[in-house]
Amino acid sequence: MYRNFIVLLPLLFVQYTLGAQSKGKQPNVIVILADDLGWADLSSYGSTFYETPNLDKLASNGIRFTQNYATCPVCSPTRASMMTGKYAVKTGVTDWIKGRQEDGKAMPYEKLIAQPTAYQLALQEKTIAEYALENNYKTFFAGKWHLGEEEKYWPQYQGFQTNIGGWSKGSPTGRINDTTGGFFTPYKNPTLPDGPTGEYLTDRLSNECLSFIERNQQTPFFLMYSLYAVHNPLQAPAALIKKYQAKQKELGIQNKDRFAKDEDWMKYENGWRRRLVQDNPVYAAMIENMDWNIGRMLEKLKQLNLDDNTLVIFTSDNGGLSTAEGSPTTNGPLRAGKGWLYEGGIRVPLIMYWKGKIIAGSTSDLPVTTADLFPTIAKAINEKYRKEKSIDGENILQLLNKPQAYQNRKLYWHYPHYSNQGGKPGSAIREGNYKLIYNYEDESVELYDVVNDIAEKKNIASANQKLVNQLRKKLQKWQRETNALTPYKNPGYNPSVVVSPTTGHQ
Repeated sequence: MYRNFIVLLPLLFVQYTLGAQSKGKQPNVIVILADDLGWADLSSYGSTFYETPNLDKLASNGIRFTQNYATCPVCSPTRASMMTGKYAVKTGVTDWIKGRQEDGKAMPYEKLIAQPTAYQLALQEKTIAEYALENNYKTFFAGKWHLGEEEKYWPQYQGFQTNIGGWSKGSPTGRINDTTGGFFTPYKNPTLPDGPTGEYLTDRLSNECLSFIERNQQTPFFLMYSLYAVHNPLQAPAALIKKYQAKQKELGIQNKDRFAKDEDWMKYENGWRRRLVQDNPVYAAMIENMDWNIGRMLEKLKQLNLDDNTLVIFTSDNGGLSTAEGSPTTNGPLRAGKGWLYEGGIRVPLIMYWKGKIIAGSTSDLPVTTADLFPTIAKAINEKYRKEKSIDGENILQLLNKPQAYQNRKLYWHYPHYSNQGGKPGSAIREGNYKLIYNYEDESVELYDVVNDIAEKKNIASANQKLVNQLRKKLQKWQRETNALTPYKNPGYNPSVVVSPTTGHQ
């Protein structure tokens, strides 16, 4: 699926000068955040099974980033990072809320106990929605929030004037069967009234977004559509499922070829298994439905003559679910998926569209991250924006005009938790071509050239000890500066207990 990408000259990406947007009307901003969508889940990123024509068209009319990273391999920390422009460790949200080791408890087969993660994005944190409000924008949120157990931390108290569907849960609840509950009404969601029988959640939330755009076409707006798709439970409209069941048969993929049998970097016990093939018909149907609804929104912008003045951003909160909980997709050739610090867990799609500002059909291999979205959006909203020192992200559109940015950028991850998908506590740093992963269980390090070894097949740490030491020191320095909490030994650890993956929601 992967092909080598050529680095384009940075000045070919962006064709606006700083301050140009201030000459006209403030641009509208639409952020579309998919849930658990993997790097290879769009056809423009290499999928040969899923169909995403509208997102592919958006990429052909804008810029597609091949080395974009979520700031965490699970959802809540990445969402906190996007809201604040900070690495999630600074917000205290380091795991999905509430996490697997709630109240400091650990399973007997886990060697370590993680420090507690925050159960909310603190109200004192300034969100990008609050910044938009300060600049006279109408703000709207639809979909998954998962940044607060208590209502006082939900979107309507974090800068969004309207909240449709966002609350404490990280996935649709109340599933009864394949056509009722969960992604189908009744939703059992206190911020989303139930719809008519058969209504599908992604369709409903998209309708709410379309209505908001219609009502606010005369004023600048910031709209965040935070999809529940394509998170579990796997549910989709029946007609689309049948389409991909037929496609699956046409491809002739056999059951025995779908999952890896054994690999030395992962224990496949009691259900942990890495998927090798993209062919799940329900998952594919969820992706096509998501893409269709995004197409509706893009068409609405054109109908209302808003297309010329709207910045559209599409990305995902973490890598695709490929090693547990049904393993519905694969991120190949990337290694592993959601819950892991390997590329499959953190490298995700990013598409940006801004007509007349971004050269259509651009592709960039500049390393960027979720934290970059805050300053990018803030600068688009107000040319006079100057980021505070606490903000870790950079304005992506400015970075594209800096040839040295590729080698000079340092990206960090801190995930000191056990994941539901088999991942273990670790931290990581990427600089230039290289990514170092530090594993807390055994204090080992892994080093990969993630440009020339995108699948992370060869750990080159032993042959590059000087580079390992340099990156390790930089990672440690960053951890000290961010007051990163590290896990401690589990006094109840019992190696004789067999690993049993959890099915907890994330």
